[in-house]
Amino acid sequence: MHDKKSTPRPIRNRFIYVLALVVVLLGLAASDDVEASPTADHSEQVAVLVYHRFGESALDSMTVRVTTFEAQMRFLREHGYEIVRLRDVVDWLSLPDAKLPPKAVALTVDDGHRSVYDILRPIALRERLPFTLFVYPSAISNASYALTWEEIRQLQASGLFDVQSHTYWHPNFNIERARRAPADFHRFVERQLVDSRTRIESELGTSVDMLAWPFGIVDDDLMASAKTAGYRAALTIEGRAIDKQARLLALPRLLITDADSPAVLARRLNERDLQGAGERARLP
Repeated sequence: MHDKKSTPRPIRNRFIYVLALVVVLLGLAASDDVEASPTADHSEQVAVLVYHRFGESALDSMTVRVTTFEAQMRFLREHGYEIVRLRDVVDWLSLPDAKLPPKAVALTVDDGHRSVYDILRPIALRERLPFTLFVYPSAISNASYALTWEEIRQLQASGLFDVQSHTYWHPNFNIERARRAPADFHRFVERQLVDSRTRIESELGTSVDMLAWPFGIVDDDLMASAKTAGYRAALTIEGRAIDKQARLLALPRLLITDADSPAVLARRLNERDLQGAGERARLP
């Protein structure tokens, strides 16, 4: 299959993108104490981790070093966590007979950065780690930092990467709502949701029914639009685990950065016992 070249929409204001992510990170840092609850029941909760980029060094706030990522995965294994597919989590929430292991964790990656192919793919293949990859099609095979459709097909063919929607060009819905009339904003949201789903399905021959909200921005109106557009589940970057009361179109995830050492990750997952992981750091 040849890549379909549509006229790429110009990459939106990168300063706004970075600023919004910085605000999110500051908010997560401020809420660390809320995330850590010693009474958490792992059998009734599941954590979904979201990554963005990978590298040998952390050149920006969204890049996780290979050494950090491998330490995180080692920590999860040594503490009895089981990596499950995100789709299994959605089934657990929506189907009465669906089950998950007691300490389930799902892995996701947003944006479709080329480091997913160059750096993450060999690790995922070696360790047999399943990921859900959320991409925005305007960048794929267009932006220098992004994956190509052929690379995404190879990821999908491995059986470890489920490719889903991150809207069409990753807009900030708060900004777009402020500058558009209500009817125009509604049409804009519909295009972002439908065009992304249609393009990914056309390129990959797969079914797209999950969405990651850009910048984690979501409200009741956006959830209604996602439901109308045919999405079964959608995810934010609200820093907490999913429980049975979670809304399918606003599922929380833990935004993972290079600062998430095993000790920090343990606290965010409410894991109070560090014995056996080789960690000597003490949790507060």
